[in-house]
Amino acid sequence: MIKMLHLTFVLLSIISFVGRVFLAQSRPEMLEIKWIKIGPHIVNTILLITGFTLVFQGSWLSGEYGWIVAKLIVLLGYVGLGTLAIKSQGTMRWQAFAGAVACFIYIAIVAVSKHALFFL
Repeated sequence: MIKMLHLTFVLLSIISFVGRVFLAQSRPEMLEIKWIKIGPHIVNTILLITGFTLVFQGSWLSGEYGWIVAKLIVLLGYVGLGTLAIKSQGTMRWQAFAGAVACFIYIAIVAVSKHALFFL
């Protein structure tokens, strides 16, 4: 149940991020609409709560947990690059967007593989 809820909010989170970046590019005034401004924060808060719940339910902190630390570090990069993608313009926006999407993909792969260095 929690896993499905978490995966649902993962999907909602990436959809809201991509949508906000494209709104920032095409119709930045829409980013000031209250539900567009607040909605992603609610989605991401629930995403984090369900993620932490899964970590504690799965007893993943009792064994090798480097992958969880890696996900949290890359999550900070995702948030920073995502913020930059929404607030900047031009080439910088799209470079930050690409970096944020790369962080998101890394987090997803690590979540499935449970290995921070899956590419080695």
